[in-house]
Amino acid sequence: MSIKAPEIPYKIYLSEEELPYSWYNMRADMKVKPAPLLNPATGAPMSAEELGGVFCAELVEQELDNDTAYIPIPREIRDFYKMYRPSPLVRAYCLEQKLDTPAHIYYKFEGNNTSGSHKLNSAIAQAYYAKKQGLRGVTPSPSPTTAVGRKILEEFPGTTGSLGCAISEAVEVAVSNPGYRYVLGSVLNQVLLHQSVIGLEAKTALDKYGVRPDVIIGCAGGGSNLGGLIAPFMGEKLRGEADYRIIAVEPASCPSFTRGKFAYDFCDTGMICPLAKMYTLGSGFIPSPNHAGGLRFHGMSPTLSQLYADGLMEARAVEQTAVFEAAELFARVEGILPAPESAHAIRVAIDEALKCRETGEAKDILFGLTGTGYFDLVAYQKFNDGLMSDYIPTDEDLARSFAGLPKVPGQA
Repeated sequence: MSIKAPEIPYKIYLSEEELPYSWYNMRADMKVKPAPLLNPATGAPMSAEELGGVFCAELVEQELDNDTAYIPIPREIRDFYKMYRPSPLVRAYCLEQKLDTPAHIYYKFEGNNTSGSHKLNSAIAQAYYAKKQGLRGVTPSPSPTTAVGRKILEEFPGTTGSLGCAISEAVEVAVSNPGYRYVLGSVLNQVLLHQSVIGLEAKTALDKYGVRPDVIIGCAGGGSNLGGLIAPFMGEKLRGEADYRIIAVEPASCPSFTRGKFAYDFCDTGMICPLAKMYTLGSGFIPSPNHAGGLRFHGMSPTLSQLYADGLMEARAVEQTAVFEAAELFARVEGILPAPESAHAIRVAIDEALKCRETGEAKDILFGLTGTGYFDLVAYQKFNDGLMSDYIPTDEDLARSFAGLPKVPGQA
C-alpha cells in the first residue's frame, strides 16, 4: 500500500518545555456553573469540611473552585509527567487513505505509559496530594471486604461491577478508616482538571501547524477523557473566541447523555456519596453482562452535563459490535490496538470522515485515543468469534432505574 507524502508529520511531538505548567479549569469560563454537590442527608450543598472526610484537602479546593482558570501543576507532578509526556498527536494518514476521505484525521494518543491509558494523568496527581497529606491506600472492586461490595455481589452474582460500585466501596473504606481518602478515576471536577493536559498539549501541537479542528470527538463514560481532550477548545468556545463541533460518544447499552435524565443522583451504586446533578440512568443501573466496551458509569460528569444541557456539545450512542468493528479496522491500518473505550470515538471519527467522502469536505477531525486494548483481548476474541451481541436497554428498563432517583426539592 502506498501512502501519500505527509504535509504534516505523522507524529507531532512537543518538547518537555511545552508540557503545560498549569491545568485548565473549564468551569471558570462557564456562564452557567455546574450545580453543587449536595449532602444526601440535608439536601444542602456540601461544604469543604464535609468533603474533606472523603477527599484530600487540596483536591477539595480543586473540586469546589469554579473561578480559577489556570491552576499550577506542582513541580513534582510535572516532573513525573515528563516520564511519558508530552504524548504524541498523530495524523492518521493510513486511516484517511483506507477510508478514501478528504478529511484530515488526528488523534491524541494516551497509551504510551505503564498504565496503558490516560488515567495516570489524574492518578499521579491524586497520589501526590494524598502522600503530601500523609494518607495510606485504596482497594479493588467489587470486593467481599466491604458491606457495599458484599451486597452488590449478592444481588448480582458474577458481576464485574461498574464505576458506581467501585465508588461506593472506595468511599466506604475511606470514611471508615483513619488515614484513608477516596481516589477517583473520573466524573468529578478535580479529575477533569488534571486531564486537561491532554487537550492543552493537543491544541499546542495543532497550533504549530495552523490546524483548527472542525470536529472534536471523545468517548464518554464518566467524562475524564472527554473533558480532558476538549478543555482548551471548549474554553475558546465559552469565551466566544472560536467555535467547534464537539461530540461525546457513549455506549448504546449505557446511554447516560442520550437517554438519561438531567437530575440530582447518587454517584455510586451504594448510595452513600454526595448527590451530583448530571445526566444519569439512575444509580441502580448496571449495564448488561454482555457489555464489553467499558464506559460503564450510570451518570456523566456534572461539568460535561451542564455543557451538554446548554447546547455546547452533542452526544451520540453507538452499539458495541460497531465499536469493535471500528477498533479492528483501526488496528489493522494504524498499527495500534485501541482500548474499547477509545474505539467509541474511533467509530464516530470514521463515520464523520465517511460523510466528508460523500460531501467532498476536507474537515479536520480530532479524537482522543485514551489507551491501548491489550487488557481487553477476551472481548476482541468474542468479537472475532462472532460471540459478541448488542444490548440496548428498553424504556421499561430505564423507567425502573429512574424510579430510584432521590427526592430533591425542585426535582421532578
